[in-house]
Amino acid sequence: MSISLHIEAPLAAFVEALLAMDRLAVRELLKTLYDPEHGIQAIERLVVPALEQIGVQWEQGDLSLAQVYMSGRICEELVEELLPAAPNERADQPKVGLAILEDHHLLGKRMVAAVLRAGGYRFYDYGQVDVLGMVAHAVEDQLDVLLISVLMLPSALRVRELARQLNHVGCRPHLIVGGAPFRLDEQLWQEVGADAMGRSAADVLRLLHAAPRRSS
Repeated sequence: MSISLHIEAPLAAFVEALLAMDRLAVRELLKTLYDPEHGIQAIERLVVPALEQIGVQWEQGDLSLAQVYMSGRICEELVEELLPAAPNERADQPKVGLAILEDHHLLGKRMVAAVLRAGGYRFYDYGQVDVLGMVAHAVEDQLDVLLISVLMLPSALRVRELARQLNHVGCRPHLIVGGAPFRLDEQLWQEVGADAMGRSAADVLRLLHAAPRRSS
């Protein structure tokens, strides 16, 4: 993980506060970097790397799943406070679905949702789903684009089965993935059969603009 020098100390302190479940300290550390006009950048520079680091420590057996879960929940609460919805809506837009695939970390999805709302997009928010549930939603709603967020590698690998099942039922929206596993392995999104990968939540508007519409 590459983190600029000026963020290393705040990042270490932020991770420590999260693992201590010190909500007040977490809030204060985030607010030292938060700029209302560039809120998503502050979150991506501090919150995302912190949760990625915590996820790596969990995979190495250094942290409990409870610590990972609570760290994510604290960050999710802060993101909802700092990234409110915007009112404008696009007149002509693709049918977009957003989901977490077999994962329990909502932060990435909530950040993407905030960016979509700020960009004026309507979208179906499916929350946490498994492969078959997601396929059923895609068929029912006839999606043009499906956005999948994950934090853990096993969840990222399940995208391969999702793509296979979507192809099998003949309902294949443009599949865009994002999350730590795809940033750590830049070929992974192609290996699991996705059509595109976003390195950050802010990428979603550019990727949506470039996405083809699903054939009727």
